[in-house]
Amino acid sequence: MKKVLLSTLLLSLPLMSYAQQMFATPDEAANAFARAIAGNNDTQLTALLGDDWRQFLPPEGADPEAIARFNRDWKVSHQIVQQGNVAHLNVGQENWQLPIPIVKASKGWHFDMSAAQDEILTRTVGRNELSAIQAMRAYVDAQYDYWQRKQAFATRIISHAGQQDGLYWPVKPGETPSPLGPAFSPDSPGEGYHGYYFRIIASDNAKGFALLAWPVTWGETGVMSFMVSQDDRVYQTDLGEDSGLKAIAIEKFTPHDPWKPVE
Repeated sequence: MKKVLLSTLLLSLPLMSYAQQMFATPDEAANAFARAIAGNNDTQLTALLGDDWRQFLPPEGADPEAIARFNRDWKVSHQIVQQGNVAHLNVGQENWQLPIPIVKASKGWHFDMSAAQDEILTRTVGRNELSAIQAMRAYVDAQYDYWQRKQAFATRIISHAGQQDGLYWPVKPGETPSPLGPAFSPDSPGEGYHGYYFRIIASDNAKGFALLAWPVTWGETGVMSFMVSQDDRVYQTDLGEDSGLKAIAIEKFTPHDPWKPVE
């Protein structure tokens, strides 16, 4: 899940009915896509990907770092990998593959957004799960940072207004940052962080701490649920379609079946 351009396009794509731009070869299609990305040309992207492509981006739009990475990798190397009537664009030294295939129809080659659904969903889930694991480890670091300052572990992720009773609180310029950054404080309540909800739970050690994470929408924003304690070892399990209900019922860190250590 290393390089994802337009990575959160399509969690669920309908079959499109618009007329997309056709090309004589998949190379021509890839070149047009690269020009549209390099020029930040929404009109051309619409012609390539279809009228509704914008609605599949997150509210803040495509990740600027991912776009810059694609542009840089395109200049390093780009090639078409073709099997019959389906082709893929690979870029960079690592041969990162654009998840949207280029397919041949009766009128020429075009980008097939509907065929990209499963691949992009898989990449989105994988990326969110990795972000959740990283967030668990950031939580552990933040708790030990909080201990150094307060001689206690925090029982909240977000502090009450005007207080420092959680791991995050807003600071003014020049002030020491809180142990956790503002990313754990989403603009809209309930939207989660990289597709996951987080909740502090009791540790199996009376003097410790623990955290639980589960997907906002199982099967779309994530599959695995995670938990971690003061020893910084993350455990995971698949709680299934009822992940939300099952997670709410978990009150204590319990590192045994069905939970397994994350390798």
